[in-house]
Amino acid sequence: MSRSDSRQLAVASATLGPWRTAAAVGTVVGAAALGVDLVTGHWSLDILAGPVGLALFFFFLVGTVGGRLRRDTGDRRLRRWVDEHPWQSALPAAGALLVLNTLALTILGSWGLFGALFTSLLPAGLLLVVAGVVGSVKRARREG
Repeated sequence: MSRSDSRQLAVASATLGPWRTAAAVGTVVGAAALGVDLVTGHWSLDILAGPVGLALFFFFLVGTVGGRLRRDTGDRRLRRWVDEHPWQSALPAAGALLVLNTLALTILGSWGLFGALFTSLLPAGLLLVVAGVVGSVKRARREG
């Protein structure tokens, strides 16, 4: 399998997640975070940046990890590839979170581009680790 095929499969694997549920969870978490900021009086120009970042993280977390745990959807061959490549299949979601969180911090907050990029590395890396570990444990349990 070529590198191009692997990349295409990794991006296609993102379709396996429960994205409606992920959107609902992200919305609830973002709204709760915004509510906490409003109640505690953390008023500033970047009051939306933190809640949007949390909403994005939980959206991608639920969608990606949920896609690893679901068995009822998707092409069998694609699901088998995802099960065999848990870390590689988590890369598109982590990359999307990195880009979108960087944009949210830059546009909605008072962050510079490089500060926002480096700040966004933590949630993207955490998403990659969680999704990769869940996929690896699922694969080990299936084989064992």
